[in-house]
Amino acid sequence: MSEVLDCIVVGGGPGGLTAATYLARYRRSVRVFDTGCTRAGWIPKSRNCPGFPHGVGGEELLQRMRDQARKFGVETIAEEVTALHREDGGFRIRHGDNELRARHVILATGCEDVTPEVDGLAGAIECGAVRMCPICDAFEAIDTTIAVHGPADKAASHARFLRTYSSKVTLVPSAEDIDDGIRAELARDGIELAPVPASLAFDGKRCVFELDGTPRGFDVVYPMLGLISRSSLAVGAGADCDEEGALIVDARQMTSVEGLYAIGDVVSALNQISVATGHAAIAATDVHNRLGPNFA
Repeated sequence: MSEVLDCIVVGGGPGGLTAATYLARYRRSVRVFDTGCTRAGWIPKSRNCPGFPHGVGGEELLQRMRDQARKFGVETIAEEVTALHREDGGFRIRHGDNELRARHVILATGCEDVTPEVDGLAGAIECGAVRMCPICDAFEAIDTTIAVHGPADKAASHARFLRTYSSKVTLVPSAEDIDDGIRAELARDGIELAPVPASLAFDGKRCVFELDGTPRGFDVVYPMLGLISRSSLAVGAGADCDEEGALIVDARQMTSVEGLYAIGDVVSALNQISVATGHAAIAATDVHNRLGPNFA
């Protein structure tokens, strides 16, 4: 507990690793806490990640970024941060039975997808039968049969977006209560509205809903069942969040708590790798500037 770091980064996804790399190259003392629970790890292959024209898998990208951070001296601790407290103008964090102190903290804790109940979900994601992000990979679903599954009031906008890529888009609602206005908009935009499914199964190639007693397969299913923001550490330290739990930050990515920053999916509804890394550059640079000179 005697050492006071310049910054602790909580989260080892693309945003957290970028922030740590920037800080290390600014010659600041930094630690990264990484439990391996990052949404980027689910990506079979991203083809809209800058610099990878042929695509890159999530695990490959993360390993490249870990190697890059390690090259500049970033130390990673594979433990969960269980508590965060404001203390003496800085912060004290707990991990396991240990504690660390830092002048600043950058939270890159992300969010968690609410996933459908289906056996073999990991395999379905790996082969592209289930996809989590239309912005990331709808281009690869051009002209396929697409189902968007979730509450109609939330899923309708995603179904409308996917009509850019296919004329065969069906909204499969997760609940019966559907506003007449939404029904009219779906009909106007050429989006089929299915009944609430009795079940969802993965047959090894496609996902199959049971709709009114009849199995119906789709090439791609986009679950839009919601997200759980991993913002509890910051909220516990007094940071403000919106009604969905996402942290509220200023233009420098600082939360309402002085010196506490948040980047990536825990902040933004546009859950993209490029957004998270942009946030990271802004936050890390502001931390460096706030710390003052560190002349050689």
